[in-house]
Amino acid sequence: MTNFREKRAALESVMISQQGVLSVNTKGRQVPEIESDVRTCFQRDIDRIIHCKSFRRLMHKTQVFLQPEGDHYRTRLTHTLEVSRIARTIARALELNEDLTEAIALGHDLGHTPFGHAGERAMNDILKEEGGFVHADQSLRIVDKIEKDGRGLNLTYEVRNGIRTHTSGRVPETLEGQIVRLSDRAAYINHDVDDALRAGILKESDIPEEIKCALGDNYSVRIDTMIKDIINASAENDRICMSPGISFVCDSFHSFMFENVYTNMRAKNEEKKVFGVLSGIFEYYVRNPDKLPADYRKSADQDGLRRATADYVSGMTDKYAMSRYSELFIPESWQVK
Repeated sequence: MTNFREKRAALESVMISQQGVLSVNTKGRQVPEIESDVRTCFQRDIDRIIHCKSFRRLMHKTQVFLQPEGDHYRTRLTHTLEVSRIARTIARALELNEDLTEAIALGHDLGHTPFGHAGERAMNDILKEEGGFVHADQSLRIVDKIEKDGRGLNLTYEVRNGIRTHTSGRVPETLEGQIVRLSDRAAYINHDVDDALRAGILKESDIPEEIKCALGDNYSVRIDTMIKDIINASAENDRICMSPGISFVCDSFHSFMFENVYTNMRAKNEEKKVFGVLSGIFEYYVRNPDKLPADYRKSADQDGLRRATADYVSGMTDKYAMSRYSELFIPESWQVK
């Protein structure tokens, strides 16, 4: 039988530059496995992530807006897919490993909470004594310890490193991981503006002229500008980066979004409700550990009750969290069906 993995590995040696990671050069998995005859190690990681339960739940997790009315707002799943496409485009142009890039992109947000950024801030407050909550660390915890009934997905070192370091303050070891980190930023800044315009929180005239002049006056042009800038700037460096000018504008863009969308008064009022919902559910299960699902009770024996409870609550979808809160704290005759 033809070994298609070996054929793919031979193609990689031609298509991927010396700066990229060849699948045959992976640092491996935490638990060694027999290689597939069809897929490279990074292709297998893609499939493991796509088929896991945490990935499926992303379709019912808010990106920014809580319970948006309309079919076209982003969720964590659509965000993840947008990041994946942007990252793969950049990786291909720079002759890096597209499969590794895609695996990191698909897994980077598995650890996000229900209710978007508000949910993560709530979980961070809830776990303050334990050191807080960071969704990148939780994403790694999911693929290492939570998925597959506590066995984890046993992903390669390079994918795990890229998932853990996709947020600011950490530098991924691979250029593929660096691509995902910048692609994540390019995706969410632009699509969050798109959603804010749709929601009526922003008007086109609210976007500063210097941002529109530098990046473009609509969503697709801005994305195209940022992708091309990353490709051109990175081709001249030994790291993945933007040009100084575009990087400065993107920082200004992020500050604008933070002030006008992520922390506006309406969002802040909703955030207080999110904390009430998640902290209420969390404290209930801490007081009643026997009510936790069996796999989380097993995890509590190893990692502590509060950690296991955080795993359970942070993994909920928006709708499931509201359903659990309603069942636990609202009289049945008053529950909204």
